[in-house]
Amino acid sequence: MKSFYKTFNPLQLSVLPVFGLLIALLTTSACKSGYPVSARQGGGGEPRPVAVAKVAETSMENLITVTGTLAAYEEATISAKVAGRINSLNVDLGSRVSKGQVIAELEKRDAQLRLQQAEAALAQARARLGLDPANANENLRIEDTATVRQAKALLEQAEANRQRLAKLLQQGVISKSQMDQAEADYKVALSRYQDAEEEIRNRQGVLLQRKSEVDIARQQLADTTIKAAFDGMVQERIASLGEYVAAGAPVVKMVKIDPLRLQAEVPERDSRDVKQGQLVRVTVEGDTNVYSGVIKRISPAISAQNRVLIVEAEVRNNGSLKPGAFANAAIIINPNNMVVAVPADAVVTFAGIDKVITIQDGKAQEKPVTLGRRNEQWVEILNGIKAGETIVLKPGNLQTGQPVVVQQ
Repeated sequence: MKSFYKTFNPLQLSVLPVFGLLIALLTTSACKSGYPVSARQGGGGEPRPVAVAKVAETSMENLITVTGTLAAYEEATISAKVAGRINSLNVDLGSRVSKGQVIAELEKRDAQLRLQQAEAALAQARARLGLDPANANENLRIEDTATVRQAKALLEQAEANRQRLAKLLQQGVISKSQMDQAEADYKVALSRYQDAEEEIRNRQGVLLQRKSEVDIARQQLADTTIKAAFDGMVQERIASLGEYVAAGAPVVKMVKIDPLRLQAEVPERDSRDVKQGQLVRVTVEGDTNVYSGVIKRISPAISAQNRVLIVEAEVRNNGSLKPGAFANAAIIINPNNMVVAVPADAVVTFAGIDKVITIQDGKAQEKPVTLGRRNEQWVEILNGIKAGETIVLKPGNLQTGQPVVVQQ
């Protein structure tokens, strides 16, 4: 016993218990790992049954993922065209309205009185032209008016008198002064005839003016009824019942929410692939639904500030989407792009490395892979394996060198 202790110095004797503890921990962890020691070392062991599949070429959508904001398709402030007191207000915040629906009505009495006044002035103008105020017929020849007929009769009389006196002057029956008077009378009659024609034309212009005044008064009466310009919803009610509003004063704000405009930013590197008519899938925070849209408008230039291309898509809305909401969108560039892909449950990730398990000589073989796009069923493989190779489905903690048996 003494010779044994002489072969070790005191420091070495103090280290022995530590080595013993480490050996015990490693043995325990090996027993709890779930694999036989021989399997973890690439030895034999009991083969593990596995299900396998072939790496295939499949159709997978080529997408560009972007973010954007949902905006109202139309947004407008509905205002009063004429001044007046609001007599009725039929909508409020959140009301759904249709195009042409009555939103509010102003008091009509003032507009009705202005229309009656304009109609009376129109009747007076028709009467001055000799037209029947109760008849809408306006076929009028200037020569048929009383004023022109009278002036024409005087002109014809002066013309006849001038011609008669001219013959008498040639015969020496009358003096030259009488002939001069006849010439002056003719010129006055001709001037009066021309004035009569101008007066009738002036009255015709007044008639047109009075007709326009009637149309304006009738339109002002119609404008006391304020209607919706498009199908939408009331975003804000600005005016109140009984309030006097001036011409142009806002009454309500309206937005059109179906469809909505998705305004998204596409990175410059992907901008060449975006075209009008491409389909878009849209999701928003807190909503599990997926909404469909179509690219409708594309900016002609790339923004110099952030190097993005602004695009707009129209998104159908069932009422769940709200203008102003932040949205994630996937622009479908090619819906039938052929790629090498594996089932999603065949890929495992450890320490940030993606890999699949293949089988070689009856044993598992790990292969690192580079992943691309994915969906619920498939994952695109950019590099690491080829189409036709056999891979293990749901490999779990299967490792290189572990024997496997394929389940049919």
